[in-house]
Amino acid sequence: MSNKYCLVTTTCADAAEAKKISRSLVEARLCACVQMFPINSVYVWKGEVRDENEAALFIKCRREDYEEIEREILRNHSYELPEIALLPIEGGLPGYLDWLEEAARERQVINES
Repeated sequence: MSNKYCLVTTTCADAAEAKKISRSLVEARLCACVQMFPINSVYVWKGEVRDENEAALFIKCRREDYEEIEREILRNHSYELPEIALLPIEGGLPGYLDWLEEAARERQVINES
């Protein structure tokens, strides 16, 4: 199971962009679920300290789908350089991981149609 599943994180400019990206990923069956959170980020961008409200996404998926997920995020994202980070899932409740896998199988069926 090691590194078969992962959590991809990204931040978005606002809730509307977060929903657009989340729906595109789930509808394409690139992931099983996306959670959205309102957050405040303090960061350095182009030499300036910024303090912004954003929306964070936690994207639950298979590791093998990461590259397509990254492309889909970039296609729908407004940031010049969005955060996109992959965190491996080392373990978890077996039934939950089976559910992640089932979502990917649905994608294969859709793609074969």
